[in-house]
Amino acid sequence: MPEKPYNHEEIELKLSAEWAANPMLYRAADDGSKPRYYVLEMLPYPSGRLHMGHVRNYSIGDTLARYMWMKGYDVLHPMGWDAFGLPAENAAIKNKMHPGEWTVSNIAHMKKQLMRLGFAYDWDREISTCEPDYYRWNQWLFLRMYEKGLAYRKSSLVNWCPECSTVLANEQVVDGCCWRHETTPVEQRELDQWFLRITAYADQLLEDMEQLEAGWPAQVLTMQRNWIGRSEGAEVDFTLAGTEQKIRVFTTRIDTIYGATCVILAPEHPLSRQLCAGELAPRLKAMVDDQARKDPEQLVKEGFFTGHHAANPFNGAQVPIWVGNFVLWGYGTGAIMAVPAHDERDFEFCTKYGIPIAPVIRPADGALPESPAEAFTGDGVMENSGEWSGLTSEEGRRRMAERAEAQGFGKAAITYRLKDWGVSRQRYWGTPIPMIHCAACGIQPVPDDQLPVVLPRDVEFTGRGQSPLAKLESFVKCACPKCGGAARRETDTMDTFVDSSWYFFRYVDPRNAEKPFEPAVVNPWFPVDQYIGGVTHAIMHLLYSRFWCKVMRDIGLVSVDEPFGNLFTQGMVQLHGQTMSKSKGNIVDPDEMVVKYGADTCRLFTLFAAPPEKNMDWNESSVEGQYRFLSRLFRWVSRNQDAGGGDGSTDARALRKLHQTIRKVTADFDNRWHFNTSIAALMELMNELQASESGLSAGARRECCEKLVLLLAPFAPFAAEDLWAGLGHAGPVFKQPWPECDEELAREEMLEIPVQVNGKLRGKIAVPHGAAQAEIEAAAQAEPNVQTHTEGKAIVKLIVVPGKMVNIVVR
Repeated sequence: MPEKPYNHEEIELKLSAEWAANPMLYRAADDGSKPRYYVLEMLPYPSGRLHMGHVRNYSIGDTLARYMWMKGYDVLHPMGWDAFGLPAENAAIKNKMHPGEWTVSNIAHMKKQLMRLGFAYDWDREISTCEPDYYRWNQWLFLRMYEKGLAYRKSSLVNWCPECSTVLANEQVVDGCCWRHETTPVEQRELDQWFLRITAYADQLLEDMEQLEAGWPAQVLTMQRNWIGRSEGAEVDFTLAGTEQKIRVFTTRIDTIYGATCVILAPEHPLSRQLCAGELAPRLKAMVDDQARKDPEQLVKEGFFTGHHAANPFNGAQVPIWVGNFVLWGYGTGAIMAVPAHDERDFEFCTKYGIPIAPVIRPADGALPESPAEAFTGDGVMENSGEWSGLTSEEGRRRMAERAEAQGFGKAAITYRLKDWGVSRQRYWGTPIPMIHCAACGIQPVPDDQLPVVLPRDVEFTGRGQSPLAKLESFVKCACPKCGGAARRETDTMDTFVDSSWYFFRYVDPRNAEKPFEPAVVNPWFPVDQYIGGVTHAIMHLLYSRFWCKVMRDIGLVSVDEPFGNLFTQGMVQLHGQTMSKSKGNIVDPDEMVVKYGADTCRLFTLFAAPPEKNMDWNESSVEGQYRFLSRLFRWVSRNQDAGGGDGSTDARALRKLHQTIRKVTADFDNRWHFNTSIAALMELMNELQASESGLSAGARRECCEKLVLLLAPFAPFAAEDLWAGLGHAGPVFKQPWPECDEELAREEMLEIPVQVNGKLRGKIAVPHGAAQAEIEAAAQAEPNVQTHTEGKAIVKLIVVPGKMVNIVVR
């Protein structure tokens, strides 16, 4: 029949409407009749519009989901919205629009975009984290953690804008100043805040990485190990001179303690404030505020002497006490002993301020330098260390830790870089923390039957002073659940990472009104078979999700240690070498591209431009190339779907290429996800089919049409669906069986075999598959270049490795 032109807009709008009208289309049966496969992309923040980075991420997941359906799996492929967050509140302040209205409007637009792109989501499972039926369970889970001692309150520093008189999130601090007042430096203030004790799971988070090594990128696991930062060492007590007050320090090198020439406190350490009262107080505050305004990488090591000294517990030596901006209050004890002779950081600091350097460890095969030019950080032999001199570093560490514990001034210890998770936010647009403050009874949890604590809508946004919730008396005033007296609600809201730490469990049972989810319903789907998202989430989201899963396991909700069996981190989409972002103004609008080229073309390009784990550059001329390829394929199938047969003279070559392509694309899905080479293979197949078209028999023509469309289906679902219907089949095409490679048809007619002479390649021969050894030997000896290298020589041995090579040994 005459070929059909490729009208992408007509095809895609028609099918989009049909798919949207069928809520059962992408629903998992969840009845155990087929093997389950849970494929999940990280849920988006509803910022208003998709960008091409979203399109790439979701195209990868959607392509995989469609392939797994065709392979016979019961596929779970949901989508939702990470809907709480600071941008909505900032928009409310700027545009006089309620964050809820802004968020709901953005969700509606982005959902429309996703549906127009043809992503196969089960929208019946859609969740939005800003809705009470979701965040109720944030609160319920927080209360379970509170009961287990995993949620607690303590004093902590926050960013403070003195002009706004309000707390700022880290994202609202720009170059050390308030985002709204660019010349107002941010200060640090101390507030009581809520924390989750993620450090209680630090060892499990490290140990269980063994379960992830086969399915997670090594880079992500390394980043998490470094972030957790487990260090083995010892804690020892220096004593503040003239008092009995102890200063506990953590060190991984207690064997160097005789070389400690000062103690350095973190600026936030309580003792820093005690020792720096009076004239040094402004200097201390300036250091604390400066830390808040800069990334750790930007800090230049600085410090000052407090005027006080401390006694070394091993030899009684008095060392000065300093405050240093590079000592972290959240790591170890917030105090260190500085041993400049054996620590590079200490060497730099002490050299800068003229603090003495005292070597106490010599290399095992070397001498102890008197005036070292750099720190010796390796293990060696202890010297100038009293009774411990002569011991190896390892033996000294063991014995000295034992002595410290026996005499009560220290012990062997393990510490972590990981800090407990501060979940308090002094903002409005988030989950209210379900706690009540009673003057008589203290802090009380909200009873389960009073959940959810609903986020009120009648708030005023000024961006100044307290959180809008703290100003709303109708929210704040309440009765104490213990004594019934007047009390006040907690007005902090939860970090939005709480919302995204367990949403993938809720997807499986999204309408459960009695509990977060039913374990018997959820457990068969976990761990998630394939999770897809950016490497930028390697630390916070992925680490918090692992922690949350372990807590839910311990309270009996889930049966797995880890939520994600396999993780894939896709590369970024770039324009002119820069990652696309709104802040840079280099966004390519997917809506415009869909109108111009179609959703299928956009999807094909994002999959073809680079391997999915690599960054890809946006190039509209390459987008046009994908459109031309798709148009060519569409026209070829449409004109051949009912065409008569040729003489069959080209059947073998066309079917050979077809089945080789099936083998190639299947291997790309199953082994390495190189979708770019899969699409390239489809292009090569298209070239062969066009070259073979006139000689194809009716049967071969039909097989090529059908299997080509099936191969296309995961990548370009709209075109494939339309062509499948044109071939006379009832859809949907993604529920059809994936084509199988016939290895006999895929095999080349002739086999190319290299020929060596005395082990060196001298030529190649082409012989039929299954050729007899004598035929292969004769062809090898007849090859012209081989004859040149064997002429006049005696053939000692002729070795034939069937299908692999021939080696002729001559002398």
